[in-house]
Amino acid sequence: MPTADKISQRIKFRQLNVLVAVTRFGSMAKAADHLAVSQPVISKAINDLETLLGVRLLDRGPFGAEPTAHGRALLRRCVGIFDELRTGVSELDTLSNPDSGELRIGCEETLATGVLPSIIDRLSRRHSQLTYEIVIADPNTLRERDLLGRNAELAIMRVEEGEQDPRFDTQLLYNDRLWIVAGPTNPWAARRKVALRDLIGERWCLPPSDHPVGSMIREAFRTSGLQPPARTVTVASAQCTSSLVSKGLFLGVHGRMFLRFNPPSVRLKVLPVELPNSISPISIVSLHGRSLSPVAERFIDSAQEVAKRLETA
Repeated sequence: MPTADKISQRIKFRQLNVLVAVTRFGSMAKAADHLAVSQPVISKAINDLETLLGVRLLDRGPFGAEPTAHGRALLRRCVGIFDELRTGVSELDTLSNPDSGELRIGCEETLATGVLPSIIDRLSRRHSQLTYEIVIADPNTLRERDLLGRNAELAIMRVEEGEQDPRFDTQLLYNDRLWIVAGPTNPWAARRKVALRDLIGERWCLPPSDHPVGSMIREAFRTSGLQPPARTVTVASAQCTSSLVSKGLFLGVHGRMFLRFNPPSVRLKVLPVELPNSISPISIVSLHGRSLSPVAERFIDSAQEVAKRLETA
């Protein structure tokens, strides 16, 4: 059997592109339409690739084509190959025109309100032709779907101590602090002294327990020797939480940076009570071993400048 080096030298980029297209559209006919070639061209490319590798990559049936275990293994590598190629072409464009380029960013919803727009605004004023594609999701989805799947080059998210994953590189951006908030008409908003134990029986709007913020709230109460409060409303959206809490019936929890950028029309009062162990590290996360594009490097530099300015303001 030919060695891996010899096989890799004989594989054609066009063959891999055909494999990805067939898998994406589920049939050779649809892949042919997408690539603007005939179906026999698609079939020959797949057959040649299977012959070269000595394994079956697709299971053909009356309802289309699906990748085999070998096909899925190769497709996982194809994602990286195409992504690195796209990054390389983007880097060439950037070298030709330092103001141009595209960046795919993942971000938690709570951080997409003020921090991310501030970073993009600052960077866009310096490099006017940069373009951005933003994906909003929870941290686990950002890691497993977007970073590993190379749908995003980097992501801004909460990464708690002890959650370091060797698959990713993490750069601390700033430390956020969580505060308990109420609407201006909530009776607790007028209190000058509040104890954490006083709030357990209140109606709460909180993220799920497996959400980073939800987990921190649970541990904060337990650290104080208290049972975590029951959630009347469970929602991971900071925007939904702030809107609901501002009406006066519920209590919620927000980070200091989110409160800084909360719209004036959504009025919230920070209660005079501290959550223990409520410092939340906000980090820029990227796939380990992945070479970042010049645009990504510029974004990181701009993010660090913005974070430093916001923390000292």
